[in-house]
Amino acid sequence: MTTSASKPAATAEEVEAAWNDNKLAQVLYHDWEASTYDEKWSISYDERCVDYARDRFTDVAGSDGWPYAKSLEIGAGTGFFTLNLKLAGVLAEAHVTDLSPGMVEAAKRNADTLGFAIEGKVADAEKLPYDDDTFDLVIGHAVIHHIPDVELAFREMLRVLKPGGRFVICGEPTRYGDFVARRLSRFTWWATTNVTKLPALSHWRRPQSELDESSRAAALEAVVDLHTFDPDTLARMASRAGAVDVRTVTEELLAAWVGWPIRTFEAAVPEEKLGFGWRMFAYKSWLQLSKVDKVLSQVVPHELYYNVSITGVAQ
Repeated sequence: MTTSASKPAATAEEVEAAWNDNKLAQVLYHDWEASTYDEKWSISYDERCVDYARDRFTDVAGSDGWPYAKSLEIGAGTGFFTLNLKLAGVLAEAHVTDLSPGMVEAAKRNADTLGFAIEGKVADAEKLPYDDDTFDLVIGHAVIHHIPDVELAFREMLRVLKPGGRFVICGEPTRYGDFVARRLSRFTWWATTNVTKLPALSHWRRPQSELDESSRAAALEAVVDLHTFDPDTLARMASRAGAVDVRTVTEELLAAWVGWPIRTFEAAVPEEKLGFGWRMFAYKSWLQLSKVDKVLSQVVPHELYYNVSITGVAQ
């Protein structure tokens, strides 16, 4: 977890300006989130998240070629994917980029805490500041849905990859999966914030100022979340950009239907009300439902799942 002080929340005026300038919105939102992002998403650098990152990678790309000698992450945020994959032995020399200076600094701090040396740059995924044929691996996690021109970003990934190098992008929202998850999340927020107005449950209610801040965050998040994806359409996009051996996999059906309401509930109530027992309940519920989802994937159309991951190879 990062240790810097939280950046003040975006004002209503800043949110309004961000509607007309998406790059500003991306920087504003992610700088704001940088100091609390790991906590918000229960990110850690231990067995739980190492296993998650490694499993997402291997599900779509397998385990051949480990460790990749030189990797680049686009939209790295606080370093979740790179650092946990490094702990898992998937990659060696690591470089990270993000449009948000706050996120780049958070990733470098997290790396320092873990005893890693990583290189970090503030960079736009549509125009990467690296020479052609530089990296063996380009990765990303929950990033391309923030990028205005996704096909251009694929072309940039392929440009900086060495011939035969691989990109692996995981954790992107599907069209139908996101539709369901967001509505479950909105209902959970509405129900929790209204039920906790009752006098008997008022001790479960966050201060109104914090709820207002969360509402502004949700408004800004709606600005920075630009895309949802159909897996087959996403694969064709990567192929048009020049990738070969393109493959997609999807995951999280019931796990998303339960996981998003749980995360929304956590955001709506005071943190001190939810201890270690709750976090283990949430994590184990996700694990068990993910196992069920793998079985259901034999009969449920893949585009109904919440997350899509994609990989491809540079020619």
